[in-house]
Amino acid sequence: MTEPISPPDLSSRPYDLVVECHVPAPPSAVYHLWTDRFDRWFAEPGAMVLTPDVNAPYFFETVHNGQRHPHYGRFLRVEPDRYLELTWLNEAGTRGHETVLSVALAPDGNGTVLRLTHRGFADARTRDEHEAAWRKLLAERLVPAVRDQ
Repeated sequence: MTEPISPPDLSSRPYDLVVECHVPAPPSAVYHLWTDRFDRWFAEPGAMVLTPDVNAPYFFETVHNGQRHPHYGRFLRVEPDRYLELTWLNEAGTRGHETVLSVALAPDGNGTVLRLTHRGFADARTRDEHEAAWRKLLAERLVPAVRDQ
């Protein structure tokens, strides 16, 4: 297995979050939405460069209230249909800090339990804002995108 280059040191940024949800699709379909079809539910269509390989950089942007929000990072761990771990950095959301996002996928009946962990926030307010945003995005955008595949 390829080892990531310079995983970020999060020791001075101890605020983490965990969000779980049930997705009505198999892990392979959910993984596909996080990799090949991320711009179907999260990133702006046509504004994404993403190849899920360890150490591969990615870029995408979102638009919120008319404002462009570039996101950058690199993949730290990739296990197709099971697990993704990547650094996550953007000026507005993470306040310029390199955080770490993990997405674990486990089969559950006819669907998938998705466990999202986001680590390395500098303060509780930023963590809490991200927790609310992730809950909303997963429920209102990811789950409907699974149904539209």
